[in-house]
Amino acid sequence: MEHSLFADVVVNGETVPFTAVAAETQNHAGPRGVPGTAWRKAADAIAIRTLLLQEAKRRGIEADPQSLAPGKSESEEEAVIRQLLDEAVDVAPPEPEAVRREWKKNPSRFRSPPLWEVSHILLVCDPENEAAVELARLRAEAIYADVQKDPASFASVAERESGCPSKKMGGFLGQMRPGDTVREFEAVLSAMSEGEISEPVLTRYGYHVIRLDALAEGKVLPFETVAPKIEEAMEKAAWARAARDYIAGLLEAAEISGASLASRQSAR
Repeated sequence: MEHSLFADVVVNGETVPFTAVAAETQNHAGPRGVPGTAWRKAADAIAIRTLLLQEAKRRGIEADPQSLAPGKSESEEEAVIRQLLDEAVDVAPPEPEAVRREWKKNPSRFRSPPLWEVSHILLVCDPENEAAVELARLRAEAIYADVQKDPASFASVAERESGCPSKKMGGFLGQMRPGDTVREFEAVLSAMSEGEISEPVLTRYGYHVIRLDALAEGKVLPFETVAPKIEEAMEKAAWARAARDYIAGLLEAAEISGASLASRQSAR
C-alpha cells in the first residue's frame, strides 16, 4: 500500500504520521480485495483519537494509567483519553421509576441461569488439521444419523465411539450452567429442547453430538433482585450516548482532512 495513494490525515493543523494510520488498519476489517475500506476506517479512528488527545492537552490532563490486569496497564494515550471522557462526560443515574419501566417491558428477560443435564459423543480432532476435521465430521454425521434412528442406542454408541472420558458413563456429562463449557457447545445447548439430539457441532476439542437429557428453566427474578443491574446497564448506555455526543461536538468544531469524517464537517 503506497503512501501516495492516500491523503495525509490532518487534525487542526497536526499531521498524523502515515505509519500510525498503517498500524491502525490491522484493527479494521474491509471487503477482500478492497484495502481502501480498512484504511478509511483506520484514518477515521486515528483522527478521532488525535482530536481527543489534543483536547486533553488543551485541558492540561496528564496521564495516570490504571492497571487493567496483572502485569498489564493502560498506555499513556489510553489513560489520557479515559480521563478526558471521565471529566467531560457526566450522566445522572436513572430515576427509580425509569428503572422499573425498563423491567416492566419484559420481566422474563431477567432470569436465574438455566440448568442443563447433558450427554455427548465426542469425535476428537485437531481443528487446525483440515483432513482430521473432515474425517471427524463425516464420522459424527454418521453417528448422528444412527442415534436419530435409534435414540435408545445413544449411551452404547458413546461407550464405543466417544473420545471423552464420559464414555464410561454412556456420554453423561452431568449438570451444567452457562459458563461451564465452551461457547460453541453452550450455544447449541441454549437452543435445544429436552430430549433433543443435536447435529454435530465443532469445538476446539472436535465434533460433538449432544443430547439434552433434562432442562430446568431459570426462574424469573423479582424486580428488587435485578434493579441494580438494570440501573447499571441504563447508566452505561446513557454514558455511551453522551460520550458519542461529546465527540460529535468536538468534530463539529475541528478542522480535519484526509479522513471521511471531513464529509461530516462539510454538512455544517
